[in-house]
Amino acid sequence: MTVESTAAPKPRRSAGTKSTAGKRTTAKKSPGTDPELVQLLTPEGKRVKNAEFDKYVAGITPDELRGLYRDMVLTRRFDAEATSLQRQGELGLWASLLGQEAAQIGSGRATREDDYVFPTYREHGVAWCRGVDPTNLLGMFRGVNNGGWDPNSNNFQLYTIVIGSQTLHATGYAMGIAKDGADSAVIAYFGDGASSQGDVAESFTFSAVYNAPVVFFCQNNQWAISEPTEKQTRVPLYQRAQGYGFPGVRVDGNDVLACLAVTKWALERARSGEGPTLVEAYTYRMGAHTTSDDPTRYRGDEERLAWEAKDPILRLRRYLEASNHTDEAFFAELETESEALGKRVREAVRAMPDPDHFAIFENVYADGHALVDEERAQFAAYQASFADVEGGH
Repeated sequence: MTVESTAAPKPRRSAGTKSTAGKRTTAKKSPGTDPELVQLLTPEGKRVKNAEFDKYVAGITPDELRGLYRDMVLTRRFDAEATSLQRQGELGLWASLLGQEAAQIGSGRATREDDYVFPTYREHGVAWCRGVDPTNLLGMFRGVNNGGWDPNSNNFQLYTIVIGSQTLHATGYAMGIAKDGADSAVIAYFGDGASSQGDVAESFTFSAVYNAPVVFFCQNNQWAISEPTEKQTRVPLYQRAQGYGFPGVRVDGNDVLACLAVTKWALERARSGEGPTLVEAYTYRMGAHTTSDDPTRYRGDEERLAWEAKDPILRLRRYLEASNHTDEAFFAELETESEALGKRVREAVRAMPDPDHFAIFENVYADGHALVDEERAQFAAYQASFADVEGGH
């Protein structure tokens, strides 16, 4: 069992270290290489029992299971279309969620409508669960809007590019709704790289001291761009919560049922006044950090192939088929829906205007600035040079 709490502290030696005659040495094995985690579905699609978390998915119906599968398939299709559109020059950048569908869909479907979500910039599956139109996400990455949706209409904040800062926003919001006496919770998403940021540490401190109803959901995809997790921590990330005085739990991030169950548990704790929880979804980023990244420069195919065998979508499909919860007609219908989504996304992006190249100079200073004016003029001359080339001059 991986829940750590100050209420029942367990003596535990830091992973990757050992003490001999007062000397501390570092093992070569990375922290979390063989993690203990909450798992309800094995990579082979077999259901396993868990005494503490089974009750949170005990009433799930075959229709709801098919819904989780549909969510993951359509989210992956949307993500693939966005990657292709960026490669075709339609988007400036794209941060793929490939491989992290279970963590996002499982946790996203655990939230209630009145809960409030604070994402980073990769939570496309959570946005899907909160009812945000996918094309709004693409508008931001195309540079034609600043998010494209009203956060309060879906209780889903705008994407946050500044690493880790949304955890402070989430903590403050959670402290506010606690003072208001609201029966709701907050969930903040961040990655393993963000876990090293000071903002995250501060949010842990404030949420613990003020018993804020917030769930910190860390998607540990093991690579902060090219930096592996063992360069950031000597113990599994979920254990950090113990030092702040609240529970931490590690869950199989490729298991949508386990992510659903653990997040439901954590959110119920928050709503009932038990304070914050750190959930570490142990998963893997199958693709690049963003479309400007080349992961082949820092990790090998063997690692990627090992994690592809744990694919979250294939895992649930195996379970659905073994349990006779679906048939080929369902998969065929879903494939048709997937194609329609891809077509809609492509058409929507190509119908968007080109970004205003001069918008970056607006709102830098309230009253304008001579240096900005000079830079705007230089950029205008640069843009005009392309027109001269196209005109044959």
